[in-house]
Parts: sequence; structure tokens; C-alpha cells
Amino acid sequence: MAQDDPLKLDSMLCFAVYAAGHAFTRFYKPRLDALGLTYPQYLVFLVLWEEDDLTVKGLGDKLFLDSGTITPLIKRLEARGLVRRERDTVDERQVRIVLTEAGRALRAQALAIPLAVGTALGGDVAAGAAMREGLQELRERLDAALAL
Repeated sequence: MAQDDPLKLDSMLCFAVYAAGHAFTRFYKPRLDALGLTYPQYLVFLVLWEEDDLTVKGLGDKLFLDSGTITPLIKRLEARGLVRRERDTVDERQVRIVLTEAGRALRAQALAIPLAVGTALGGDVAAGAAMREGLQELRERLDAALAL
């Protein structure tokens, strides 16, 4: 049994999360390719569709990414005309990210992605919510353990 040896691969929670992450990547790839987005770019849009006109720092905080990671993503999206970078009018040191009309319009196409995930889960919305909540709790516990 996997539980007899804590160093067996199948007993590792980290490997289960890692393998599930890879499964998500494989599942999302053709859907995101159809939108012309990478997964990190998709995450940027998820945040901006929820709350447009964020600073680079605010966007990074929501995605747990630093500005050095976010900035190249934003530049590629800006080159495609999907977002605009603007200096904050109050604090010019801050750069704000704003959706363009094309970036807003992409949302309608992206609606198919969570629907496909729901179908893959057999339409069990409660099961999906429970998994998401469990993973969020796992992240919070690991972050709290790092703070000790």
C-alpha cells in the first residue's frame, strides 16, 4: 500500500497536485490555443474580466506572481491589442492595465472553457467547488507554514 511508505510517489500529495496540474494543462491547451492565449495570459484575463483597470502590482498580487513575470505577459497582450498599459494619474510610478474592446470581447469565447471543465467533471458543480476549496485551503495552510 502507498500509505505504508511516505516516500512512495503515489503517497505524495505534492505529486497528486503536480500531476493534476499537468492534466489541466493538457486539457486547457487546445481550448486556449483557439483563443490565442497561454495559460498565464488566460489567468490575466480572468482577473481583468472580474476587475478591469488594475495596477501591475495588483494583478500580480491576485495571481501570486511578481511584476517581472507579469510585465512580459502584459507586453505581449498589449502588442495584440487586447490590453493597454497606462500610467496611474495619481502615482505615475504605477502602471495600470486596462482591457481594450478586443480584450473584453474575448470573454464571450472564453466562456466555453469553464463549461468544458464542468462537463469533464460530469456536470457535478458541487464536486468541482469542493476540490477548488480544498486546494485553496491547502495553499493557505502551506503559506501559513512558511510564515512560521
